[in-house]
Amino acid sequence: MPGIRRRSDAVRNRARIVAAAVAAFEDGGPQVRLEDLAERAGVGVATVYRLFGGRDGLVGAAFETVFGAEIEPLAQAARRAADPATGLRDVLGATLERVAAHRGLFRAARDSGVLGVDVAERYLRDLGDVLGAAQRAGAVRPDVSLRDVAAVLVMVLAVVREGDPDGADRRRYLSLLLDGLRPGAPALPPPAATGWEPPVPPAHGECSPVG
Repeated sequence: MPGIRRRSDAVRNRARIVAAAVAAFEDGGPQVRLEDLAERAGVGVATVYRLFGGRDGLVGAAFETVFGAEIEPLAQAARRAADPATGLRDVLGATLERVAAHRGLFRAARDSGVLGVDVAERYLRDLGDVLGAAQRAGAVRPDVSLRDVAAVLVMVLAVVREGDPDGADRRRYLSLLLDGLRPGAPALPPPAATGWEPPVPPAHGECSPVG
């Protein structure tokens, strides 16, 4: 049936273009041009506009695909961990590695304004459940919030760099910061009264403050 075939072709084209965009941002960083994205997918720029409305739409689709396929499942798996403290450590470490691998795409999503909180909502809900379970088990200090955990990730991502391809620094500083989540230390000072959103991690060669 021609109508069904056209829709199937559009779905396949969309998936192929998104996959090409994910690879292009991984190789070329956040400033990859729309023309280069289209060429990598083997389609014309007009096709990208028809399916995504332009570069920002393609960036958003690529980000949602990566986040849904590679990052959301990490928090879901951590919720099923027998030991919540291990689950929390594992999900943070694995999330760090996936975001580091796709930092060009994450920067492009932030720069394009398509990095919305709603995309990460399910991940954050599951991560909050893992944090709560670890606190109830006495493995994490009770005054730590989900916002604090997100800040830990951002701080560690600040040391992501091309000169450390194996991620030794990421693992070292994640371990150092996770030690600060353990109970027994003095109470934390209160956070700022205004809201705070974790920024997208800096690309190689940049330095970005947390907050």
